[in-house]
Amino acid sequence: MPATSVQPASRQIFVTTALPYANGNFHIGHIMEYIQADVWVRAQRMQGHEVHFVCADDAHGAPIMIAAEQAGITPAQFVANIASGRKPCLDGFHIAFDNWHSTDGAENHVLAQQIYRDLRDAGLIATKTIEQFFDPEKSMFLPDRFIKGECPKCGAQDQYGDSCEACGAVYVPTDLKNPRSALSGATPVLKKSEHYFFKLSDPRCIDYLEKWTHESGRLQPEVLNKIKEWFAKDEHGQGGLSDWDISRDAPYFGIEIPDAPGKYFYVWLDAPIGYLASLKNHLDKIGVDYEAYINNPAVEQYHFIGKDITYFHTLFWPAMLHFSGRKTPNAVFVHGFLTVSGQKMSKSRGTGLDPLKYLKLGMNPEWLRYYLAAKLNGRNEDVDFNPEDFMARVNSDLVGKYINIASRAAGFISKRLGEKLGAISDDGLALLSLLQAQMEPVAQMYNERDCAKALREVMLLADRVNEYVDLNKPWELAKQEGKEARLHDVCSTCIEAFRMLSLMLKPVMPDLAAQVERFLNIEPMRFQAGLPLLGAGHPIAEYKHLMQRVDTPLLDALFEA
Repeated sequence: MPATSVQPASRQIFVTTALPYANGNFHIGHIMEYIQADVWVRAQRMQGHEVHFVCADDAHGAPIMIAAEQAGITPAQFVANIASGRKPCLDGFHIAFDNWHSTDGAENHVLAQQIYRDLRDAGLIATKTIEQFFDPEKSMFLPDRFIKGECPKCGAQDQYGDSCEACGAVYVPTDLKNPRSALSGATPVLKKSEHYFFKLSDPRCIDYLEKWTHESGRLQPEVLNKIKEWFAKDEHGQGGLSDWDISRDAPYFGIEIPDAPGKYFYVWLDAPIGYLASLKNHLDKIGVDYEAYINNPAVEQYHFIGKDITYFHTLFWPAMLHFSGRKTPNAVFVHGFLTVSGQKMSKSRGTGLDPLKYLKLGMNPEWLRYYLAAKLNGRNEDVDFNPEDFMARVNSDLVGKYINIASRAAGFISKRLGEKLGAISDDGLALLSLLQAQMEPVAQMYNERDCAKALREVMLLADRVNEYVDLNKPWELAKQEGKEARLHDVCSTCIEAFRMLSLMLKPVMPDLAAQVERFLNIEPMRFQAGLPLLGAGHPIAEYKHLMQRVDTPLLDALFEA
């Protein structure tokens, strides 16, 4: 009998991760976020829900335009070159987006301009003349990161136009001493320009966002506490939400603002709209009406993001959506940063973890999926990758506890017991009932994004199964005459338990789960109440070793500078 049956879809879910900026390859922080979201999406599908999981390259902005110019190619070609390198990483780590698009796609141009018009019609767009640095040689306004000079606080040389890496001070570019253009070396001049602003300080926006952010389930408690600081004003009435500059002047690689020649949307205006554009691109491909789907009240919308872009996703984005007449996200899930051995990632210090290098060394991608998932919970907390802990946890949990169960039982069934499962006695049924009872709680832990708790529970169950193995010692039963039936019973119990553990690990380890499904001759495993046993007589294939151990030379090679 098949392991499970497909359940009817009971929820419709739209899921995104933050869009990577298209000026470089994926780093391990991207991969951590994608793994977290991918695990959650797989768990939803295993419960019978319909999920559309999309992402895109964040393709616009001055940095890309400048990098393309330096490379002697168009910005569009520059972005295409970056995008062409995405697939090996995504496929390599089994991250299964339904669609990967670009914010320079036609859908995003149309949607961004329409959302802008809707916000303008709602009276939430204003113009204001501002002064900013202009490079007279390049004939362009300079983004903050392309202005360098002396820190106005500590005097440190060669600091960026928005913050000092020496003393940590934050300032505006016009505060810099002896500023210069990072593009041409010229001394920038102050020049006035009319900019467009989204009126986030409008009382309508403030009232709406205070309600939206406090609605149950929208945000994690620690994220909400941070947002409260952004709303707060001091005793002089200063602070609180301020209007958002959403325009940039030509030359600029981006989407033109309607009825405003020479003006373009600032990249952060059109980037989140790229979520909707990628969804539309995907739905068009599969023949689903985008407008009907996105306006369906039953559709749930979730975003996985890092804590550094919380402001954009919890204030600007819901306000833009709501006041343009669109649905807002059901929740924004915020995670912390990834460190290596307690330090910020740095290739020069040997604390970088290059995902492509990991794959090229032949390291099992599901080692990393498991290790990161075992540290991720539903809170906004930093995650540390420690090489020694990584090796110990993979070797102990996955190989020593989990894989060990199959390897100790499968050979006897293949070689001595006709390659079929046998009847299971009361002690085995009691153990399997314990595992069956934990299916729903583990699925709920995945739903709450508490992968760490789910995997702890699975390994505790693996411990119970290994206790059963050690108590019954199949290797000794195999040597004793008249114990064939008991050997069959014990080994069948182990294989049934291994299937249940594999099911609970499947969101994290989809490739290994597929190998288990082939080994056990079963249909794709799904979470299911009252999961039936495979039963006596069920045939299994010959067991082939499913996972190798991590060794020190591999880890040393991974962190070689």
